[in-house]
Amino acid sequence: MDFSQIRRNEHLPARIASQIGREISDGRITAGEKLPTEHILAKTFGVSRSVVREAIAQLRNEGLVETRQGVGAFATDIEHRHSIRIEQGNLAHRASFQSLFQLRLPLEIEAAGLAAVNHTDEDLVRLDEALEQMTGGEKWTEKGILADLAFHRQIAASTHNEYFLLFIGFIAERIHLAINTAREAAVLTEIVEVTIAEHVAIRDALASRDPVRAREAMRHHLHGAASRLDLQLEVYWGVGRGSSWIDPAIS
Repeated sequence: MDFSQIRRNEHLPARIASQIGREISDGRITAGEKLPTEHILAKTFGVSRSVVREAIAQLRNEGLVETRQGVGAFATDIEHRHSIRIEQGNLAHRASFQSLFQLRLPLEIEAAGLAAVNHTDEDLVRLDEALEQMTGGEKWTEKGILADLAFHRQIAASTHNEYFLLFIGFIAERIHLAINTAREAAVLTEIVEVTIAEHVAIRDALASRDPVRAREAMRHHLHGAASRLDLQLEVYWGVGRGSSWIDPAIS
């Protein structure tokens, strides 16, 4: 294991947990492998054993390791983990980011359908507030991007299913930087206006309480977003009563 130098001005246990967590997530520490002893980790990081113990406790709470009394700490199998951990740095790798975006598709498409059925008048007001921010004078700025994310989180909230809000909110935070990158790489006027039109279509479909139309509007938007991020996604997804292969190149 190759741990980089810990910066002393940061909270040490969290920083050490992050370092070890990356080793586990990247497969450099494999499932079932025993971590070095507290003594070795303390020497490696140049900290006390109590700091190491706190870091291991954090990893255990996140489900990345399990501890066995008198034996030590072991990396867990990914399918047995009870929390989600995605290092932002991992998303700098195209394949990882594309995989996360692939997960976003079915979650947000279904969320749009549920929100069309379950939303309240208050939900629609909040959705309109986010849309108004997106279309206002600050639509070219960072605040416009934050309003975009708020719009998607509000759709998740409008399902009135807390798990949609939990997972979609988690993913939205991690694609934030990629949205900034897409804006920098594109003709800003064009990308903002197209994105706004897609969001208006989603809002109108949701307000009409038509789940099929809402799903389709969200599907169209997400494939457009993938294309603007230069992600080539091909998925099998049901639209309306039928199912078809969907290629973003023709969306």
